[in-house]
Amino acid sequence: MDNSPSSIIEAQSTAGSNGPAQKPKDAATLIITRQDQGELKVLMGQRHANHSFMPNKYVFPGGRVSTADTQIVPHSELRDHVSRQLRFKSRRKNVSALALAAIRETFEETGLLVGHRGKPHPGATTVSTSREWCDILQAGVWPALDKLEFIARAITPPYRPKRFDARFFVASSDLIQSDFDDTTKASGELINLEWVTLERALSLELPNITHAVLGLIRERYEQQTVRPPLFFRTLNGKSISETIDID
Repeated sequence: MDNSPSSIIEAQSTAGSNGPAQKPKDAATLIITRQDQGELKVLMGQRHANHSFMPNKYVFPGGRVSTADTQIVPHSELRDHVSRQLRFKSRRKNVSALALAAIRETFEETGLLVGHRGKPHPGATTVSTSREWCDILQAGVWPALDKLEFIARAITPPYRPKRFDARFFVASSDLIQSDFDDTTKASGELINLEWVTLERALSLELPNITHAVLGLIRERYEQQTVRPPLFFRTLNGKSISETIDID
């Protein structure tokens, strides 16, 4: 969607605004990692220069949770610890919709099919009134949420024109059930879609939160360690990050 969460969320707060702050809308992003000739790459795209928010910035595919996302029964559910991490300080009960939104938005913005190809589990959704979900399901690809990792959450600071409560998921390119490099079915909301090394990604023009999340990806890759997700938000006018510790 045009209002990609990783394009809008900034790490700093805004002071001096009047009136009540907008309630942040649930959103999700999918970071797809790929091993290519011994290097780790991630899929990113650039926002158009005429976008009102973060023009020309490079981001991961993502956007708002839709009603259709709440109605999809996936081929496989989120792992228990991921579900509990997503519920940390959250009022959303259907946390699967967050991961489903990330998969749908990735298809919409890149044309890539992410999930399980083959016979779906009994009870999984096979038809939808949503155009994007209909295209995904008709291609015989079913959302496999147990393959997703949750790495970060970020809420746009108060008093911004639009606010998002965005969750950042990570998936391996093994989940892509189409040509890695075929983005001809992309919506066009992101341009210059490409697989970039972490070094190149960090040199691009990025929103603050995108830069921070790339740092988490690099830490995982270089140190071969997985730590709990981080939660970036504004509290009492100050930007903070806290570990989502469910133990």
